[in-house]
Amino acid sequence: MITYRKAGVNVEGTDRWLARMRPLIRSTPRRGVLPDRGQFAGLFRLADLKLRDPILVSSTDGVGTKLKVAQLIGRHEGIGIDCVAMNVNDVLVYGATPLFFLDYIAIGRLQPRIMSQVVKGLVAGCRQSGCALLGGETAEMPGVYRDGEYDVAGFCVGAVERRKLIDGSGVRAGDVIVGLASSGVHANGFSLVRKVFTAAELKRRAETLLAPTTIYVKPVLAARRTISIHAIAHITGGGLARRIPSLAARQPSLRAELFDGAWRVPPVFQAIQDAGALSLNDMMGTFNMGIGMALACPADQAGPVIRLMDQAGIEAWIIGGIRR
Repeated sequence: MITYRKAGVNVEGTDRWLARMRPLIRSTPRRGVLPDRGQFAGLFRLADLKLRDPILVSSTDGVGTKLKVAQLIGRHEGIGIDCVAMNVNDVLVYGATPLFFLDYIAIGRLQPRIMSQVVKGLVAGCRQSGCALLGGETAEMPGVYRDGEYDVAGFCVGAVERRKLIDGSGVRAGDVIVGLASSGVHANGFSLVRKVFTAAELKRRAETLLAPTTIYVKPVLAARRTISIHAIAHITGGGLARRIPSLAARQPSLRAELFDGAWRVPPVFQAIQDAGALSLNDMMGTFNMGIGMALACPADQAGPVIRLMDQAGIEAWIIGGIRR
């Protein structure tokens, strides 16, 4: 007799694994979260935030082919942090506080060890960003993913008072660009990384390549309480060269300019460039080059921003300016 289990889907095993994970999931911030009703959706009470004129900001993203490196090495907890980071950092661009996060994990066959590592990373990322892991979905998909293969994506919702929304409209000529250090490659450009490095080199550099994406939420939100931040760019797809111009995108008469040699570029990027004989343009248009987030602010407030980031353990530099 053919059964769902024989077809490759272990519903009972997944339920048991989820039951073990539930206390961990519920350890993320719970402000605004309503009790679980046993259904397939999470409930959140927006009124608990006491915002007068809230704007909701949402983002969805995954981790891309960094997954292939994690699967090659057999280390997965950082992938969960990456998934949260790619979303909450996007929400932060508008000055919004992340409220809750949902995940989607698809895997070829139930593998509690791998899935638990990923979920532990999701929980860690939600704690770092102060948002609730409100729910998610785990899907066994035999025939779509091979044993040991999986994909993970996420969805985040944040909120900000309308009058405090950061949309770039306040950017002025003379503003400076403060760059916040990345932890390395983050979760972009790994198709190119995997092209230029052999499997042996990927394994040798695993510690550096799998470093989780930095979550900038708490220090940046703390900075904006006392400092005027006119625009924020999360340096992801398209690399530094394509994301920095977004700081001045709302002002057609202005442009964002980078200063050569103004920040420390992690050695991993030089290794990638050398291994692939890549041009600097290729590198700047693909990778963050050591800058995970950039802020445009008045010149006299750059020093306080850098000091606040330093207190949070994030190196920062004046890396450019806004020009006519």
